[in-house]
Amino acid sequence: MSQRALFHGLATALLLCAAAPALAGNTLIAKDQKVAVAKSLLTVSASREWNKMGARPGRNSETWTLDGDKLNDLTFYGGIADGATMFREVDKRNRPLPRFSASMLITDVPTLLENSYRIALATPLMKIDTIEPTSFAGRNGVRFTYSFAEQDQLQRKGEAYAAIVGGRLFMITFEAPVLYYFDAGIEAARAVTASARLP
Repeated sequence: MSQRALFHGLATALLLCAAAPALAGNTLIAKDQKVAVAKSLLTVSASREWNKMGARPGRNSETWTLDGDKLNDLTFYGGIADGATMFREVDKRNRPLPRFSASMLITDVPTLLENSYRIALATPLMKIDTIEPTSFAGRNGVRFTYSFAEQDQLQRKGEAYAAIVGGRLFMITFEAPVLYYFDAGIEAARAVTASARLP
């Protein structure tokens, strides 16, 4: 390869890197730091460092990860209002997302998540596995587990905790591939969830 061709290749690579979206929106969440999440009054602290992703799945949500959002995903939903969707609409006219209702029972929340995933992820491969009452953020709530696969067909597991407070939905979900990553990250995710508090 000539020196000119080598220089041209290097210049092209640098231009492509410059054109790629920056990850500057990501933030390190320090161990034992109490933080408010998802633009809400819900606060948590972590027993280890997490990375807060710059992109948000919806207006009142944010995502943290340990190894990358496709490998483990801890998502906070901070006060989803009556009539609002959990995620940004994908195709509002043809495939509208279900909306949270303040009149829902807490046991309706797993179905809301299931139906939202089926549309937002365009997958029929989503199911709720278990549902049980629990305490979440100091309130009466629900814990449920679920499993799903996206278009990559990789099997994922999830665990969620939710409560309806003041007519708004507060929830934390953790999900990761079944192989290795779910078991590797679930205890760190549970530690964050256990620290959750609402005023």
